[in-house]
Amino acid sequence: EIAIAACDLAEVLGMAIGIQLLTGLPLIWGVSITVLDTFLLLYLQRMGMRKMEAFIIGLVAIVAISFLIEIILAKPDIGEVATGFIPGVLNDEALYIAIGIIGATVMPHNLYLHSALVQTRKIDKSDDGIRQALKFNRIDSTIALNIAFFVNAAILVLAATVFFKTGNSHVAEIKEAHQLLAPLLGSTIAPKLFAIALIAAGQSSTITGTLAGQIIMEGYLSLRINPWIRRLVTRLLAI
Repeated sequence: EIAIAACDLAEVLGMAIGIQLLTGLPLIWGVSITVLDTFLLLYLQRMGMRKMEAFIIGLVAIVAISFLIEIILAKPDIGEVATGFIPGVLNDEALYIAIGIIGATVMPHNLYLHSALVQTRKIDKSDDGIRQALKFNRIDSTIALNIAFFVNAAILVLAATVFFKTGNSHVAEIKEAHQLLAPLLGSTIAPKLFAIALIAAGQSSTITGTLAGQIIMEGYLSLRINPWIRRLVTRLLAI
């Protein structure tokens, strides 16, 4: 639960910074707007689990398409990118980047979420039915984790091409990256896509984090709290 609240902190900041970059709103207002997520979650839950799944897939698609367009604009060296996927000897810098990508891809609470979502489908309670459900869970988790991996890899490739190769390896803040994207890529759409991707990523992570927290609480403690109260408490703690 504490880990989920800690992840929520990153999501609050990501969304608030995304809103600020897109609209110019002060950070404090962006953080305040993130409280409204609670009501969005309540609305989605009333529509049913399948609609919520479709909404989350849509948000992930927005993130993936935004970074795909930015990669196309950046024109990285395909040979270098392919070489980067081949494991080699890790030096200190590469080790930190690898740990960062693994940490950003494998959100442990989402493994509980995927196994619980499989149970929301109609499952035949026979041995064959359970085996089929486990197979769907494996497929579900594999697809989700690989999409997350490729999105994170795309961010790394974009940073390497746009900043590192142009001698701007000092870029350490999201705002700096956002400001430099337009002049370095020669496109005004790049910074907008960056901000939109930040907002979409924060939104999808926050919904999945809440659902996973609910599942973990119910599974381990047999404790059922109204989802929007849970969401509000977690979000206010993060704020």
